[in-house]
Formats: sequence, structure tokens, C-alpha cells
Amino acid sequence: MPRHKVQRADPSDDGWTVTLMNTNTDQEKTVTARLIVNAAGPWVGDVLRGTIKSNQTGGVRLVRGSHIVTKRLFDHDKCYFFQGTDGRIIFAIPYETDFTLIGTTDQEHHDPDVKPVCTPEEQQYLVNFVNEYLEQPISTDDIVWTYSGVRPLYDDGATSATAATRDYTIHLDQSRGAPAVNVFGGKITTYRRLAESALEKVGKVLYTKGPWTAGVALPGGDFPVDGVAQLIARLNADYDFLDEGWAARLIRAYGTDASALLGETKTLADMGEHFGATLTAREVAWLMNKEYALSAEDVVWRRSKLGLRMDEAQIARLDEWMQMRAAKQAASAAE
Repeated sequence: MPRHKVQRADPSDDGWTVTLMNTNTDQEKTVTARLIVNAAGPWVGDVLRGTIKSNQTGGVRLVRGSHIVTKRLFDHDKCYFFQGTDGRIIFAIPYETDFTLIGTTDQEHHDPDVKPVCTPEEQQYLVNFVNEYLEQPISTDDIVWTYSGVRPLYDDGATSATAATRDYTIHLDQSRGAPAVNVFGGKITTYRRLAESALEKVGKVLYTKGPWTAGVALPGGDFPVDGVAQLIARLNADYDFLDEGWAARLIRAYGTDASALLGETKTLADMGEHFGATLTAREVAWLMNKEYALSAEDVVWRRSKLGLRMDEAQIARLDEWMQMRAAKQAASAAE
């Protein structure tokens, strides 16, 4: 339920009664759950003590990691890890075909409600760091985009952000009479193992079939690891109005679901309005229906990085189209 906030969670006879608020409309709704998994990331402590109102101890240390993106700095598809004079390492990774991603920093971030940004100091730090290794140095003028995220590291009492543990901790809490599983820490590279660890905790309360994700493909990922080129060629053959770059982007984004997205289309006109960077109304409708996208920002930055290739006017038109489509669907549902 995107754009919904958990207002409160109260123990009930069968588990929990949870009150949600739609942050776009301020409308509230109530749902029930036998168990709560608190995987709120930077807000895990707020949910634990403010929403669930548990007395369980434990918290996270917020560490900001910032990144810069430049035009492509090298032609091959390998990534670099660089050792710095301060004892840290950073990476330079091929990114979105035509770009290079450089990161990351480790800075304390004290308030999860303050949006993390890559500060000018962090940008200069990353530029100086990578220039120790580049034959042709870059400057901050070469940066085309920056982004920053907050890592909710388990608070193990480390003296610095860099020294804080990157491991996760999962606690089962039944102190309020209803079960809750609280996840502290964790990151994308270990998310499946973390999920299995969480299921082990859930299984102590509810029946589950045990860990199963390790061998299961994500949506669209049911193809061999060396099968990408074949998928691209097949998509090109089935939909000859696509060029190779467009087909490659769709396969990288959706895998075998790319054919389902394109469906019975025969021509470019069948794809609907073109917003730029090969993004069409048909793909946006898929993202709204299947991946819960609600705004242009969801599409061009969260579900993709097409914002690197689109201008402000194109993104504004995309957002306008999405809001019109959402309004029509809401009106139709109300009839």
C-alpha cells in the first residue's frame, strides 16, 4: 500500500488491529494481522516504541551513504574498488549503460525524517578519492546526478559510523501479548538471507513452510544467467518496432515479463504516448498496475533511472498523464 502510514497498532484477540492512513487523502482504514513484521528501516525504533509501544530494547544507528554519477569513465563492464588514504574503500561501477556510479560515503545521519542528500563536501570527497586512480581526473562539474540513502545499521555501540556493524539482528517480541518481529539493520546484498532469518522467527509463532526464497526467481527472472542476449534477440524478433537498445532496456528491467508488458502490440503507435527515453504510456500503465507507481518520480527514479535521460518538461508531462489516468480509474471505480 504505497503512501500509507501506520498510525497505530493495538493488540487484539487474534493478533493486531492496525490503523493505516492514506497520506494523499488523509483517509484512515483498519486492517487485522496475526503478526507484525517491523521492517521500517531507519524508523524501526519509532515503530517499535511509538507504534507498537513495546518495551523491547534495541535500535539503529543511521549512517548516510552518498553517491555521484558521471558520464561513463571507462569502456568495459567491470567495476573497481579503490583503497583510500583514510582506510576506506569506494567503488566505481558501470551504471545505466552510459554512466559511472561512484560511492559511497559514511556519515552520521541523526534524524530519519530529514531527507538525505549528497552534500557538496561529500561530492568533493568522492571526486578527490577517485582521482587518485583515474588517468584523466574528473571534477564536480562532471557530476550529472547524485543520490543519498540512510543505512539503518544495528546500534552495537561502535565509536564511528565506519566501524558500525553491517550485520542484521532480528528479535521476536511478544511483550504486548501479540507477536511482532523487529528487523534491525540489513542491506540489499543480504536481503534474501535476512528474509529467511525473519521467517524462522515467524515460524515460531505461525505455521510457515520454512525458507524457500533461495531458489525462487523474482518476477521476470525465470531465465538462465547467460540467457539475457537470447531474450533481447527474441523480443526484437517478436516486436520489430523496438530497436536493440530499447529491447535491452526492457529485458534488463522486466526480464521475461517484458513480453507480457508489450502484449499484443504491433506498432510503435500501439505503445501510446511517448514521454522520452523510450518510455511509453503502455509501460507506465504496467508500472502503475503491477508495481504500484503513483507519480513520475516513482517511475523515472524509483522503478528506473530514466530521469538521467529525460528533461524536466518530459517528466512533468509524465506526471500529468499519470494523475489523469489515476483520476479516471478512481472515477470509474466509484460508479
